[in-house]
Amino acid sequence: MRWSEIDEMKCSVARTLSVIGDRWTLLIVRDTFLGVRRFEDFQRDLRLTRHRLAARLRKLVDGGIVERVQYHDRPRRFEYRLTEKGIDLYPVVVALLRWGDRWMVDSDGPPIELFHRNCGRQVMPVLTCPACNEEVNARTMSARLGPGLKKRAERPGYERVRSRLKEQSPI
Repeated sequence: MRWSEIDEMKCSVARTLSVIGDRWTLLIVRDTFLGVRRFEDFQRDLRLTRHRLAARLRKLVDGGIVERVQYHDRPRRFEYRLTEKGIDLYPVVVALLRWGDRWMVDSDGPPIELFHRNCGRQVMPVLTCPACNEEVNARTMSARLGPGLKKRAERPGYERVRSRLKEQSPI
């Protein structure tokens, strides 16, 4: 399979990567969460060529992650704002931040700290089960076939998929 066809896979991770799966695109998304909105500001922060930045922003607009909003008439100027679909990527960015702070931070410490606006405390959000409030991780979760793959997995040749998705933790 070619990278350009990854959005056709029956896999939510693959389809997500088809929109945000390169380093520059995810860094643009990160910057939007940090308040960057304008082309020049993205370019200054990321030091990308105009061509590459324009292509990545176009892909995010086409994917419904950000929208171009005009903020000036003459000359016409636009900024890029997260859509609801884009805002839903916040847990992805925080998960990468959390992993990076654990495994990639240097001796100066984490470059960014997150604070909960409602209480003002510094936090590092964690995934929790909505039913029991326990933290979830790879050791406490399992995967099962969902409706989007069940019919396909019933076909011959999908035994490996069926056997991988049992009720036990893969780790």
